[in-house]
Amino acid sequence: MVIVAVIALWSMIGLGGFMWLRLSDQRQRTYERFAQATRNVASQTLSAGAISQASDADVPEESDIHGIRRLSRNWIWLPWVIGIAVAATAWLVFRWPVQYVVAIGAVVSLLLSQLESFLHTRHIAILERQLADAIDIMVGAVSAGAGVGPAIDAATVETDRPLKFYLEELSGRIRLGDEPLMVFRSLADRVPLETFLLFASSLAVHYEVGGRLAPTLATVGRTIRDRIEVTRRIQSNISQSQFSTLAILGLVYLIAFIVWRNGPEPMREFVTSTVGSWFVAGSIIMQAVGIVWMNLISKPKF
Repeated sequence: MVIVAVIALWSMIGLGGFMWLRLSDQRQRTYERFAQATRNVASQTLSAGAISQASDADVPEESDIHGIRRLSRNWIWLPWVIGIAVAATAWLVFRWPVQYVVAIGAVVSLLLSQLESFLHTRHIAILERQLADAIDIMVGAVSAGAGVGPAIDAATVETDRPLKFYLEELSGRIRLGDEPLMVFRSLADRVPLETFLLFASSLAVHYEVGGRLAPTLATVGRTIRDRIEVTRRIQSNISQSQFSTLAILGLVYLIAFIVWRNGPEPMREFVTSTVGSWFVAGSIIMQAVGIVWMNLISKPKF
């Protein structure tokens, strides 16, 4: 009965993951159809009446301003679900003590949450690097005499995922007649990063007051690259302390293994006793909390 319950639990987790992947694939196909539709609309010539009607239209609703794609952490819940599943498996199948079950569940959840945070941080770094490259392309297009719309289109063609989706939506909404000022502001709302806020603010200010856009975008691109370089230097400096902490944690488990090899019976009695099990479980949880704390205080904020 216990094995059936564990199998049912992991089956539900697998089914939930499959449904999530299916929904993500459907959203991806929707984004691609949207991009194709906006390209088809751009190939047609707008009449003068349609242009005047678009200029006299009312302000878009809240849902239209924010757009369809957002920068969010879609898998932030997955580490905790896996941790609960691992703890339930250890308790139902292996019949481990409660303190060990709680420790294992907490450690798995915290470590996997750090992995999810690392992947999200890497995704943000890729977005910022691609944004700097896209701005360089826009600077070249604007300097050659192109407008803002064609410059964004040129950057969209040369940019890969994941930034390509945001640029396609940006240019597509402008082609469909949305207010450019609202479109630029919505980009900063949907991607809550300082670099995107700087980029969107530059485009919005140029749309309102005019002026030369190429020097402004060049300055924005240099600023973004300087931020990326500072972040890399900070990460290289804090990586030494991170490796030292991981080495100390690994040394603790190495000592425990050596003690167990020298005296298996006393070690077994210690870890199976009530006081010893609580000490071991507490030390494991404190190590996981220390790793999370170290990662939180080492993140650059500027």
